[in-house]
Amino acid sequence: MFLAAVGFSAKSVLIKLAYARGVDATALFALRQLFSAPFFAALAWWSRDSADTYATLSRRDWSHLAGLGLLGYYAAAWLDFLGLEYISASLERLILFLYPTIVLVLSAWWLRIRIRRVQLLALGLCYGGIALVFVEQLGGRSPGSHVALGAALVFSSALAYSIYLIGSSQVVHRFGAIRFTSCGMLVATVAGVAQFAWTHGPASLRLPLPVYGIAAIMAVFSTVLPALLMSEGLRRIGANQAALIGTIGPVVTMALGAIFLGERAGATQITGAVLVLAGVVLVSLRRPPAASGPRGPDAPPGGVTAGARPGVKSGVRLDAHDVPSGERLHPRWPTALPPDSSARSTGCGPSHGEPGSPSACPSAPASLPRS
Repeated sequence: MFLAAVGFSAKSVLIKLAYARGVDATALFALRQLFSAPFFAALAWWSRDSADTYATLSRRDWSHLAGLGLLGYYAAAWLDFLGLEYISASLERLILFLYPTIVLVLSAWWLRIRIRRVQLLALGLCYGGIALVFVEQLGGRSPGSHVALGAALVFSSALAYSIYLIGSSQVVHRFGAIRFTSCGMLVATVAGVAQFAWTHGPASLRLPLPVYGIAAIMAVFSTVLPALLMSEGLRRIGANQAALIGTIGPVVTMALGAIFLGERAGATQITGAVLVLAGVVLVSLRRPPAASGPRGPDAPPGGVTAGARPGVKSGVRLDAHDVPSGERLHPRWPTALPPDSSARSTGCGPSHGEPGSPSACPSAPASLPRS
């Protein structure tokens, strides 16, 4: 779990290092997708089912998968990459860390799930902490630095990812968690490469060699491997311990940003980060038992649980977005996966033991990671 958290947290720093070498968000996102695509294609092939299973999938199922892949793995991830052109890696990580609170609010509005007092307190801590960090960074930048624009782009990424989580929870059981995530990532790859081809000429591929190296490292060590490590970690230690370990994500990003990017955190930013982490931990640990599902590559480990509906035994578990992977958003819904995710089978599902299957090991959740 620690290695997975470090891998996810390093993504923002790697992106900033690549930007310093003259690449833009669209080109870097396309490169990251291309380098990770073979791994997700292999996972999709590895998790394939019989021809009879494929025959039961309708055009609507595949359309839903394509649409959700575009939303969660393409739009959310690209907005995150774009936002990092304007804000620091540490602020980006803290904003992404808010996405469980967005799911909580959306669930309260859409599913009419009551938000408990402890969750209201956690929301206040999280957004109060973000406000402190944002105000400090806004005051420390020169005019025209566009910190507000970058923060808005990254928050839009977290919002898109949250909507993806809620929508995918109703579809993922049709495919299985691994195949759903892998195919969604491949859809995002097609979209990212198409966007690059439309907006950039062939000359844009003449990039410094270190940019290609950074993109490859990001694909392997900040997307695919952390997803697999988190899956195994969740299976071994459970969701509560994983949530606690996951809170080191913003801390690791701040440390790496200071070492490799020269980003310096003042007392106000550190205080804000502590408030955000406290809110996430408070919501993650003070919750009724609930089944939990896999997580994704661009999502920081963690989670919150919405209050249970009357007559429903367990509450709604909301997981914490690089890449950036799934959660049971309603007791009657199957598990969903976050962006940029991949995971291995835990061997405890109803038929194939896939993480994200409706009855896959509630006590030993598997994880798939977003960007």
